Amino acid sequence: MRRLFTPTRDPIAPGQESVWDFPRPARIEPISSRLKVEFAGRIVAETLNGYRAIETSHPPSYYFPPSDVDRSLLKSASKRTLCEWKGGAAYFDLVAGSQFSKDAAWSYPEPVTDFAPIAGYFAFYPARVDACFVDGERVVPQEGEFYGGWITSTVAGPFKGSPGTAGW
Repeated sequence: MRRLFTPTRDPIAPGQESVWDFPRPARIEPISSRLKVEFAGRIVAETLNGYRAIETSHPPSYYFPPSDVDRSLLKSASKRTLCEWKGGAAYFDLVAGSQFSKDAAWSYPEPVTDFAPIAGYFAFYPARVDACFVDGERVVPQEGEFYGGWITSTVAGPFKGSPGTAGW
């Protein structure tokens, strides 16, 4: 019988929460933090009306209302994925002048019922843009090509995504 490996939690500092206390299955929650995404010297998205998705072992990903995203910079991409919790995702390339970032953003046009509040909202991979911020703090991208988590000083890991973490 094969056992799943569970990593040792990082210590939690004051004001932090552990991603190991996040729920499974994932859930979303509205937040009032100032969220911002920059690309090619432009603000692509900025909001005080976002949502965060949280799931065990993952730093949060953040969702922006369409009204707070410069959609003129988004071009529909061919990539599609299926999340076991949220439903089918559509992807978008970012294009600003001569700068291009493939599959930099995603959205759930028709998410499952529990995620209905983020229908049509946009999330961004911090590794595929110039910078992302939560309340002015620059985000560190979650490792790996698949996940789009935003790591800030308010979350403790370790975080899924780096090599060897697929079984978490």
